[in-house]
Amino acid sequence: MKTAVVTGGAGFLGSHLCDRLITEGFRVICIDNFITGSPDNIAHLFGNENFQFIKHDVTNFIHVPGKVDYILHFASPASPIDYLKLPIQTLKVGSLGTHKALGLAKEKNAVFLLASTSEVYGDPLIHPQNEDYWGNVNPVGPRGVYDEAKRFAESLTMAYHRYHGLQTRIVRIFNTYGPRMRLNDGRVLPTFIGQALKGEPLTIFGDGSQTRSFCYVDDLIEGIYRLMLSAEVYPVNIGNPDEITIKQFAEEVLQLTGSKSKIEFHPLPEDDPKVRQPDISKAKKILGWEPKVSRNEGIKKTLEYFMKIIK
Repeated sequence: MKTAVVTGGAGFLGSHLCDRLITEGFRVICIDNFITGSPDNIAHLFGNENFQFIKHDVTNFIHVPGKVDYILHFASPASPIDYLKLPIQTLKVGSLGTHKALGLAKEKNAVFLLASTSEVYGDPLIHPQNEDYWGNVNPVGPRGVYDEAKRFAESLTMAYHRYHGLQTRIVRIFNTYGPRMRLNDGRVLPTFIGQALKGEPLTIFGDGSQTRSFCYVDDLIEGIYRLMLSAEVYPVNIGNPDEITIKQFAEEVLQLTGSKSKIEFHPLPEDDPKVRQPDISKAKKILGWEPKVSRNEGIKKTLEYFMKIIK
């Protein structure tokens, strides 16, 4: 039986990854300090003999006894509300945390997979974004703490690959949604759904013409799993290229929830990306992957989850 360590395993994506790995027959060691993750996300796994939880801050030395085959580094605040509230922790987990996780991979001779982000592209000057684009990031802006932490993490991962011969993978994750998202995490999808279900106005920043491309969590995890098992060293975009404006998306949420909420417009935050759409040609070619779940279907599943929470 192969063993996988998932840092940030109690987070939204990390917990879904733990589920998938256990389903695939892995022994999973989940590491989290609950700074943004939640015990609720992994509570269903605690009785499973192939699941182990370690409460630990990965910016400190990571000790895991025994053989480890894969390390998937997902620890990081990952929504604007989180990383603007926790700027130093975000930089530390992207730098020190990545260094410690890579150190563990080197010690165990394990495959290392870094969860990077489409935010490495910043407010992009090319559209859609492919992996060869170097990005347009403001390093001293408020969002720089997340963007630059992930850019540094990618550099460090490649340095370990080149210098130590470590087997490494880098996934650039685009906007993802689904069950276990936090209602108050500041991302547009849970915010709109929460506001619609509570009958509050849907708040759009800017004029709503900025775009996002939403990928359902099951599709994303499938892409990550395929990347983990591949031999691709350089970054791979995993996301859904079905692009939509924020205003169109607000109208979709109102329609799906049957909410009578109004739409309110607010000033656009600093450095907020105007467009976001993955070019997934590389994932299609190398991994044979593309998203399967339509936005309509995915939002309905997510809606069911949020309705249980709000009650």
